[in-house]
Amino acid sequence: MGKKSISVEDEALQLAVAAEDSFYVESAQRLAQRLQLPFLNRFQIDKCDYGLLLLVGIDGCKLQLTGRKVPGPVMADFVSGSVDHRRKFGGGKGQMIAKAVGIKGSIRPRIADVTAGLGRDSFVLATLGCEVQMVERSPVIHSLLESGLERASLVPEVAEITARMHLFNQNSIDWLQSLQGDERPDVVYVDPMFPHNEKSALVKKEMRVFRSVVGDDMDAEALLRAALDAAQYRVVVKRSRKAPLIEGPSLQGVSPSYQLEGKSSRYDIYTLKKLV
Repeated sequence: MGKKSISVEDEALQLAVAAEDSFYVESAQRLAQRLQLPFLNRFQIDKCDYGLLLLVGIDGCKLQLTGRKVPGPVMADFVSGSVDHRRKFGGGKGQMIAKAVGIKGSIRPRIADVTAGLGRDSFVLATLGCEVQMVERSPVIHSLLESGLERASLVPEVAEITARMHLFNQNSIDWLQSLQGDERPDVVYVDPMFPHNEKSALVKKEMRVFRSVVGDDMDAEALLRAALDAAQYRVVVKRSRKAPLIEGPSLQGVSPSYQLEGKSSRYDIYTLKKLV
């Protein structure tokens, strides 16, 4: 994600690390030290004042809201659930995201997903044979991705896919601006998180957790500008179907070459030159 950065220090105001059982205490302590976050023992968890816990256990790392009647944990899962179902039955090259990034025939572009999140779109693209660079600015969300990829590496049929997913914990704008020559990706994929009203933000548990940890992407204009400067062939921006275009002074005269629209989402495609 971009430059509206939420530091680990800011996250520490509401987030702590804990082990789900005694076997994972040392792992949880190491993670807490790396992220410079408080570590809670099992006797402190039920009475803690933290709104979020980063739990370490048999399923890897996951984020859990605290309090009564909260939804279940959020994690980067590449081996089960909806992601696994999409891998098996998602429609292959016929998916709208595949068309948006330019997958066609034998063409498999190198893609930089600069708003990686929980890695679901990156996983779909890697499933279709693309090499994907995943850039996530939040150290906490990065730890979820790192854990999810590590867990997936132990499952042979998924490990082949996640081997094409390369993870970076960096500011996306800085990362894009650092690329030179052949380092530049064929396609830059952007799915920024925009401000929502409180009602819509509570629809999905992931959104509640993400906004607690990383906030909104207030620098979408700068991120799109950096993406357009770095990409060799195209930039793809994923938006909700009725959302406005990303605009601003640095994007004057810039508009999508075309759009692909689904029931709830839309892809704005900025073509720089033809993919070959």
